[in-house]
Amino acid sequence: MRQQHDIQEVLEKVIYPGFNKSIVAFGFVQAIKRSDPNHIAIEITIPSAATEIKEQLDQEIRKRLAFMDIQLDLTIKQPQPPKETSSNGQNLLPDIQHFVMVSSGKGGVGKSTTTVNLAIALAQQGKRVGLLDADVYGPNIPRMMGIEGEQPIFLGQKIKPILAHNVQVMSIGSLVQRGASLIWKGAMVTQAIEQMLQDILWNKLDVLLFDMPPGTGDAQLALAQSLPVSAGVCVTTPQKVALDDTIRSMDMFESLKIPIAGVIENMSGFICPETGKEYAIFDKGTTQPLIENFHTQLLGEIPLEPAIREGGDAGIPISVLAPNSESAKRYQDAATKLWEYLLKVQEQGGVDNSSIQATIF
Repeated sequence: MRQQHDIQEVLEKVIYPGFNKSIVAFGFVQAIKRSDPNHIAIEITIPSAATEIKEQLDQEIRKRLAFMDIQLDLTIKQPQPPKETSSNGQNLLPDIQHFVMVSSGKGGVGKSTTTVNLAIALAQQGKRVGLLDADVYGPNIPRMMGIEGEQPIFLGQKIKPILAHNVQVMSIGSLVQRGASLIWKGAMVTQAIEQMLQDILWNKLDVLLFDMPPGTGDAQLALAQSLPVSAGVCVTTPQKVALDDTIRSMDMFESLKIPIAGVIENMSGFICPETGKEYAIFDKGTTQPLIENFHTQLLGEIPLEPAIREGGDAGIPISVLAPNSESAKRYQDAATKLWEYLLKVQEQGGVDNSSIQATIF
């Protein structure tokens, strides 16, 4: 037992590449087994499919344990690389494992706030995460991520994403003059989305989240035709008027052959800061019939808290500003469910949007 404890202490010093937490702190060490006094088997599961991450961890673990008189059986499990499919038969961004569209049927339901906190929660769980603000008409991501006014670095014709809260971020709002109105027709929106996909120099990512414009329009179609979108997430509020629009959003995902990872019911209750009691001021649980009809799941019920607004305005989302808050915990749960769903989609062979010829009106 003492030997296993010593190995545990050694593994606590192995930092997961790109982060400042160890593989033990992230919960990646699944087992340390001893079959005989000198034979130790270590099982580790990591979220990244990148071979260099696995090789780096393998080398560091073996090096750190080399001083111990043991026979080491080290197993590092990781997800399979994504299936390469798109409208051209090839993933335009092969270094990115999963693509997730976060969409809403209407504006004002907290879609961008949800996307930002999902991205940060996934990063806090050890995933390599990117966030692309595809809402060309209302790009709020720079303010919410605390990078408003920060200029991206141009490398020739390519653009390097801005790093914020361990998330790689790019937004049309970082490329145009602050406050400028974008009066674009559908074809211009499509071209902007395609151009951003081609020109951004993303590092290798486990997941890239897209904050989509509200509604069902050209941006959604352009993205679905350009990439093998792994899953869609629908954001709504409990009111019936929002649910009516959410039906259209979920129907859009089905039409585009994009698996629906689930629904996030935003503004689902209000948590009083004085008492901590939760009140269902906008109703609660009204998304259940919708979830059952589309055979999907509830990713989370996110309450209203003052810290959500405060964090969004200050560029420090609640997942960072108040990680122990009820909302932050629910974002963590939603991120876990989303990642589990992405792994399930991957096990089933990925997605293929190559035959999409739909027109969205």
